[in-house]
Amino acid sequence: MTIRDVVFPAGRQALYERNRYSPAIRSNGFLFVSGQVGSREDGSPEPDLQAQVRLAFENLNAILKEAGCTFEDVIDVTVFMVDPQTQFEKVWEVVPEYWGNAPHPTLTALGVTWLYGFQFEIKVIAKLPEASGACPACRATGAGQFA
Repeated sequence: MTIRDVVFPAGRQALYERNRYSPAIRSNGFLFVSGQVGSREDGSPEPDLQAQVRLAFENLNAILKEAGCTFEDVIDVTVFMVDPQTQFEKVWEVVPEYWGNAPHPTLTALGVTWLYGFQFEIKVIAKLPEASGACPACRATGAGQFA
């Protein structure tokens, strides 16, 4: 039986335990991150849409950081939005604050009818730094690439 290598961000274990899922799993050089929403510490939704999107990215970034990643390591993104026809532009005003530079990750955006009281959710797959070919000390500068 395979034991899951779970990544927990600081301070949110109770939320994940209550809902019975892992925030992220390391596997074969990748980090698979569960959908992140704009939840407050107690798990309740942030009511303002743009603040909710920012909080979803902050929650995502906390998981990425705990695994030694940044959004630059993200290779695939799936976003879910309730009523994207009226909310897409408001959401996409916030996204560039977190998205990083080109080349951008792949993206799938889905309109959904229900997100447990939330309006936005983001799920990603990232390449783990130790699998990226760069030594950890050189990663920030792009130096030290291994073959």
